Amino acid sequence: MQSAEISIILPTYNESQNILGILEHIQKSVPREMRAETIVVDDNSPDNTAKIAEDYFHSIRERTGHTINVVKRKAKDGLSSAILHGIQQASGRIIVVMDSDFSHPPNIIPKMIETLRHTKCDIVIASRYVKGGSIQGWPFKRKLMSKIATMIAKKGLGIKSHDPMSGFFVFKKNIINELKFDAIGYKMLLEILVKAKGAKIQEVPYTFTDRQNGSSKLGTSTVLEYCNSVWNLYKYGRKVRREERRTSVRFLSKAARFFTVGASGLGVNYLASMLFALSANVWYLHATMMGIVFSITSNFFLNKYWTFEDKDFSIKTTLVQYGKFAGFSSIGALVQLGLVYYLVDGFALSYPIALVLAVGTAAFGNFILNKKWTFKEKVWS
Repeated sequence: MQSAEISIILPTYNESQNILGILEHIQKSVPREMRAETIVVDDNSPDNTAKIAEDYFHSIRERTGHTINVVKRKAKDGLSSAILHGIQQASGRIIVVMDSDFSHPPNIIPKMIETLRHTKCDIVIASRYVKGGSIQGWPFKRKLMSKIATMIAKKGLGIKSHDPMSGFFVFKKNIINELKFDAIGYKMLLEILVKAKGAKIQEVPYTFTDRQNGSSKLGTSTVLEYCNSVWNLYKYGRKVRREERRTSVRFLSKAARFFTVGASGLGVNYLASMLFALSANVWYLHATMMGIVFSITSNFFLNKYWTFEDKDFSIKTTLVQYGKFAGFSSIGALVQLGLVYYLVDGFALSYPIALVLAVGTAAFGNFILNKKWTFKEKVWS
């Protein structure tokens, strides 16, 4: 048998209800001439996922050229770690990464591979967020979490993909040959996008369908792992940015971080207001005011440490900066209110459009004022 050209990495943990079906679908979807192998990386599933995969391969190996290699790990060490382990075992020069719970349809694998071959790109991402892509079976809370995580990745890490959180992607193995991976959390693609500098990306739409069998692996620990992964990737990117000589790139990078922090402040504002209104039995207007104070405070510390990379937390300096930041935030709020009124009443502009323009103007003004006066930086730097 010829060595595989394409290696499909399938990380598993307690997927006994799905593994047989997904292996069958992969075999039917990938043409034999593509010379594919599937590598099942199982994290010691107590439900016999690995044995089911092995038994299936033994039953088909006499009548198919599709190889299934089952890698058994001794412990549950995380999704990214499992994917990396599978890549190390792969013989193919093209790597496909996907989930084993039917959320990723195997029938679009050939399209992704053909896109990789014919567009001269390095990575093809199956995207939920490009035209033609969608999500089925997720509640609003799950969709919101995905959108927030995607925004953090795009704005905080400077990633251009519409769906950097996708777990379904294809790439040329050689683009990661010289890279060292942390393999933290559950989004290996994120680490590849940050570290494979200059890699060309294409995206194809697909419909994500939530699992029907088994239980989701998403929990508090997953969220914390994601935050840890983003922080490590941000520190990695910061080392790269220090070598960046273009003023425009540095300016836009800080602006993007400032706006990302501002977006997170909306969530802090909402949660703090609801907490005071419901738990402390505070009048709703007072609760709203407390929410504003909390969001301004969280925005200040995040911008001080992350956006402007100011590590001086002495009491006097921090209090002075906080006062300026709060003052500029108040000015920004007044500018936003005044501009909305002016655009709606003066120019008969629709409220949604006026609001977008007002928020954008106020946010950009806040950024410039805080950059120059609060954190003592040159505006164009």
